[in-house]
Amino acid sequence: MSKTKSENTKKEAIPTIKIYIMGQAYDVPPTLTIMKAMEHVGYKFTRGSGCRAGFCGACSTIYRKEGDFRIYTALACQTMVEEGMVLAQLPFVPADKPAYDVNSLTPSANAILRFFPEVARCLSCNACSKVCPQDIKVMDYVQFSLQGQIDRAAEESFDCVSCGLCAIRCPAEIPQYHVAQLARRLYGKYIMETPNYLDERIKEIEEGKYEEGFKEIMALSKEKIEERYKKRDMESS
Repeated sequence: MSKTKSENTKKEAIPTIKIYIMGQAYDVPPTLTIMKAMEHVGYKFTRGSGCRAGFCGACSTIYRKEGDFRIYTALACQTMVEEGMVLAQLPFVPADKPAYDVNSLTPSANAILRFFPEVARCLSCNACSKVCPQDIKVMDYVQFSLQGQIDRAAEESFDCVSCGLCAIRCPAEIPQYHVAQLARRLYGKYIMETPNYLDERIKEIEEGKYEEGFKEIMALSKEKIEERYKKRDMESS
């Protein structure tokens, strides 16, 4: 009895590349992100992992490339592995954050300098912008903060996910992402115009207009919730 075509066809080996994780060499498929490659070889994330979509900033990573002396930074969930990559995962980025009550502050010219005097030490080296995985102009919003332009600092830092990689590379030891957070809080509290519908929506929530809808959703199974989500009304782009 002759063999079938499928029996005669040898299974093709999946191509791999060699990377180094915490000093250990591993062979992984080249189609994986750093995060997926680490899981592929057996690492289990108990911290340093969040949304897996580039929004939470939890998976900050440093790495080097083969034959390159420079240190690169990235979010592990968004960066593909490369041949010879040497990488390490950062469980967190230590940066002091002063305590303040945004409700007792005013959006004055020195509001940010009061809590972050190190902003005045900015060397304008732009290392923070170059290291940002979101391509934010970090140095620009630091300068806006220094100049008291809170609205522009808030606007420029809007996409910041607080991964902390900018602070790692800053020779002036500025915790840029904490500066950005204060700028956005001051802007939202004191400068941004309140939408006309906001007070109306808050009133409806306080009056319990949506309570029955919340209860209905909470009583649904996961499958039913997913079904409703897929069928939801979408605004046209």
